Amino acid sequence: MRRKFNKLLVFVFAVFVFNMTAEYAGSQNVYNGVNLDTVHAKRFDMGRMWTFDNPPVDYFAEAYGFTPTKEWLDHVRMSALRFATYCSASFVSGDGLVMTNHHCGRESVSQVEEKGEDLHTNGFLALTIDKERKVPGLFVDQLVQIIDVTKEVQAAFESGKTNDEKVANKDKKVKELEKKYAAETGMKCQMVTFYNGGEYSIYVYKRYNDVRLVFAPEDNAGFFGGDPDNFTYPRYNLDCTFFRVYDESGNPLKTEHFYKWSMKGAGTGEPIFVVGNPGRTNRLNTLTQLEIKRDFQYPDILSYINFTIAFYEEQIRKNPESAKDLNNDLFSFSNSQKVYIGEIKALNDPLIIARKKDFEKKFKNAVMSNSSLKAKYGNVWDEIAAANSTYKEIYPEYSIMQFNNRLSSKYFAIAEQLVSGARGNQPLDEAAIEKAYKDLDADYENMTLEFQLNRMIKKVGVKNEYVGKLTNGKTGKDAYNYVIGRTIMTDKDKVIALSKKGTQEILKSDDPIIKYVVSTRDRFDELMKKADAMRAKEKYYNELLGRAVFDVYGNSVPPDATFTLRIADGVIQSYPYNGTTAPPKTTFYGIYDRYYGFNKEYPWVLPERWVNPPKDFKLETSFNFISTNDIIGGNSGSPVINKDAEIVGLAFDGNMESLPGDFIFTEDISTCVSLDSEGMVEALKDLYKINRIALELRNGGIVTNNK
Repeated sequence: MRRKFNKLLVFVFAVFVFNMTAEYAGSQNVYNGVNLDTVHAKRFDMGRMWTFDNPPVDYFAEAYGFTPTKEWLDHVRMSALRFATYCSASFVSGDGLVMTNHHCGRESVSQVEEKGEDLHTNGFLALTIDKERKVPGLFVDQLVQIIDVTKEVQAAFESGKTNDEKVANKDKKVKELEKKYAAETGMKCQMVTFYNGGEYSIYVYKRYNDVRLVFAPEDNAGFFGGDPDNFTYPRYNLDCTFFRVYDESGNPLKTEHFYKWSMKGAGTGEPIFVVGNPGRTNRLNTLTQLEIKRDFQYPDILSYINFTIAFYEEQIRKNPESAKDLNNDLFSFSNSQKVYIGEIKALNDPLIIARKKDFEKKFKNAVMSNSSLKAKYGNVWDEIAAANSTYKEIYPEYSIMQFNNRLSSKYFAIAEQLVSGARGNQPLDEAAIEKAYKDLDADYENMTLEFQLNRMIKKVGVKNEYVGKLTNGKTGKDAYNYVIGRTIMTDKDKVIALSKKGTQEILKSDDPIIKYVVSTRDRFDELMKKADAMRAKEKYYNELLGRAVFDVYGNSVPPDATFTLRIADGVIQSYPYNGTTAPPKTTFYGIYDRYYGFNKEYPWVLPERWVNPPKDFKLETSFNFISTNDIIGGNSGSPVINKDAEIVGLAFDGNMESLPGDFIFTEDISTCVSLDSEGMVEALKDLYKINRIALELRNGGIVTNNK
């Protein structure tokens, strides 16, 4: 729409706004028109990932008029699953049918693929039960018991006389209790720590090892839109895969606890619950700990991710045939790139930080105003700040001397092995060097070397005594050319030859990489001792910080995620985005709009069966939806249920607005993206024609044929 304004009016208005803003900003702590001094923490800034140890029954009653019984909670807990070591899942029939995300099952699909098949392109449909394929090594875990062991672990902690002794005693007790309950139950037992040590529980898991693939859609349906659509909404993804658990006799598992399928799905505003295993959050971190992530750790990780993505994209450009092998890794890094960009942005958002500051201020005041709490926890923030001050001081130099798989070339890692052996008068033998160079990709290592040199120079400058000698005072491409032109580390045979000359020849080598390692080891050992002491100190005071949170707030503040079972409440709800409003639910029509709107080009490509769907495939069916549930990585595959413990959806992603969720839960906007239960059934029944699974979901048990 065209807009006309009087130029003089625009000028006068602009001057008025400038003067008003300048005057306001001069006297107030203002960001985007908001006085940051008036920003307060919100009730659920620490999230709504509630534990089954202490479910918020009263809160559910207050918020939704729903008071879950112990029987309801036990049933919901026992119906949920942990899928291998990386996702969530659930039982969805009495015959062991398991539901999780397509992206959680991608690896399993590859494992059962037989010669001549392309299951990622064509999908997998077991039209009869005898066609279900066992996935080697795949398992699911069911949480069958929770045992509170807080008193035992905290008593062990308190029995220590020094900080190090306290932590050591606690760690010893943890191992002792895990072993004890594993022997008593005959099951897998895991110690779970809440509030950094405010509470401890033994989680007892029943593990199922015979897991078979039942249904997986094509990659272009399960991950429609690829990385560009990842972490966005509206979405159009059939991100589901179904497996089945079999018992020791090789029969489908008979399970009492499973989620029945809702006959109508969930409506906007209706309370729904995500039940899954969120992986990790840092919401209880202090401000100084968040600053370390913002200023040091996360930017370093992001720089490596950016570099790796650029490398993969270049390899695919040069060798298009390599795309099939590299695309999975490329997606993984692209996914991580969005996460870290979002998290760094959140940590630099003054409004978010103002909320974190207000929470910390109120929390500290609560501790300091109580003499007992003050005596136990009053110095926690100062001690954590002191530990992180040491970290800030040593990080730049320490990080350029630490050789790891993420931020350094293998050339430095191999040189470190050579030098370490020589310093201990035990040089590497030829077999060890052969092993170190096995599968080494020269193109990748050379690019990593250039990335590493640039990182070193950025961290400490070329005038640093160690880096300056390594690069001969050069920067950029000149630094790389200088090092790569003089090192023998690119040549396995030359390295073997050097190793045979003896330890003194290694330690006196003129190779720039070897010289750098030799010259930095004493300093690195010194810095490593400081880093270890800092981490030990922080670990100790983190424990006290968590206990302080628990003592002040109890279970009204949920603990950080630990990849253990949680229940998160919310509602399906639209939200404003990009100048408009996101629909609470999408339909199958939308996937065709994007398919044709992007000229049928990857990644908006549809599988063949989708291009011309059967007439009975109802495009108006709800496909994906957005809700206010609190999720994070690890929640992938989490069932979404209603008050009757019925499946209404399957969580598979967050949107861009969800990315601050590592540090703070933004309850005022919908961030959880799920696949609608009605969309799943419609696709199974009328598009894929695997009616036996659609009927099993509706009926709660196996249907013997596909009609």
